[in-house]
Amino acid sequence: MKIILLLFLSMLKIGCFAFGGGYAIIALLENEFISKRKWIDHDEFMDVVAIAESTPGPIAINVATYIGYKLKGFLGAVIATVGMCLPSFVIMYLVSLFYDRFMEFPLVSAAFKGIQICVVYLIASAAFKMLRKMKKTPLNIAVFSVTCIGMILCTLFDIRISSVWFILFAGILGLSVLLIRKNKTKGENKK
Repeated sequence: MKIILLLFLSMLKIGCFAFGGGYAIIALLENEFISKRKWIDHDEFMDVVAIAESTPGPIAINVATYIGYKLKGFLGAVIATVGMCLPSFVIMYLVSLFYDRFMEFPLVSAAFKGIQICVVYLIASAAFKMLRKMKKTPLNIAVFSVTCIGMILCTLFDIRISSVWFILFAGILGLSVLLIRKNKTKGENKK
């Protein structure tokens, strides 16, 4: 029961500071569950983030659900998901009631501008941590480089390509390399 309560409170805390969406939360999740609580190791976390990115739904909720499920099964998944979603739901509900009047206050407007800067930092921080800890194989470096170049070119030339295509490209490339390696290994074993 103690783990369930800690899981809920951890997700609730992260959910309260979830400005900027899923990618901004990755750094908070990593700090809480890898560094602080040691409930999941970094390699598994990287795999979970990759899977959560490619499955339907918000990435932060998918990661939270996985961590909850890993720790306490179905009940853990439900508790983690509710803990992550509850603060955003309450805040958005309250803001929606008073949005127009709320944004007229100069202090509120200034706070949201400050939060925007913080969100950019959180997303960049998560990206750099993941990049630093990524295994530096030729395949990973190639996929990373091609994706970055592709996204930069699309931004510079104002070409609208969904990030789904980049994810599909990386997945197909990874599967192709795996199949080539398996075929190569089978060929060597036959000799």
